[in-house]
Amino acid sequence: MAEAILETEALSRRFGTLKAVDDVSISVRDGTITGLIGPNGAGKSTLFNLLTGELQPSAGRVFLSGSDVTGLTPDRRFARGLGRTFQIPRPFKRMSVLENVMLAPLKQTGEQLLGPILRRGLIRREEEAIRDKAIEVLDFVTLLPLADQPAGKISGGQAKLLELARVLMGDPRLILLDEPAAGVNPVLTEVLIDKIEALNRRGKTFIIIEHDMDFVMRHCDPVIAMAEGRRVFEGSAAEAQANPVLLDAYLGAPVDA
Repeated sequence: MAEAILETEALSRRFGTLKAVDDVSISVRDGTITGLIGPNGAGKSTLFNLLTGELQPSAGRVFLSGSDVTGLTPDRRFARGLGRTFQIPRPFKRMSVLENVMLAPLKQTGEQLLGPILRRGLIRREEEAIRDKAIEVLDFVTLLPLADQPAGKISGGQAKLLELARVLMGDPRLILLDEPAAGVNPVLTEVLIDKIEALNRRGKTFIIIEHDMDFVMRHCDPVIAMAEGRRVFEGSAAEAQANPVLLDAYLGAPVDA
């Protein structure tokens, strides 16, 4: 069995008297596509924010590849191989699709105070390398024909592919996707699924929040379910479909293979 790439230990987050995440311990194996399900308000997005460092826990710890990253900021976790997309894409709308992707790499020399003055040659070579990689990534996610379009002019599904492209510029080992299929037309959903599975075959690990149970049951294994801030189930997709609590609460009838 593959080793855990991400683990949480009694992770909790309170907002006043509300326990948004309550004593959650999970283990995500390297190389898997893990589905995270549960009703609205179950704590899924709060858990994502704790995993990525956008929120700090009230208690508990987060481990990435065996290292405690609980106190690290999102950019430092990104540098260690943890990327995420958002339920509502956040592109720079007036910049081109290509420019949005080129912004993603951390610690670019041109961002340093004296970089543009003292290191012009290095900046030029660095930007050329970043541009080449961005074009390669956009080609992979099928957005290269839109490279020069303003990011605010593309469709919602294309914006989700753009979010994935920006994450891929950091070459993360673990990618968290927040409802990637929500609001996306079926054609682009199939493109997105194809790219997720292709990346998974290349060794990328995914955790996916998704309300589309057909999507989860067909493409995610294992499945983790949350309710009222707690983990209430963790197991295979087949076990999830046979679990009476989940069938009643989340899944309805079993999904045909």
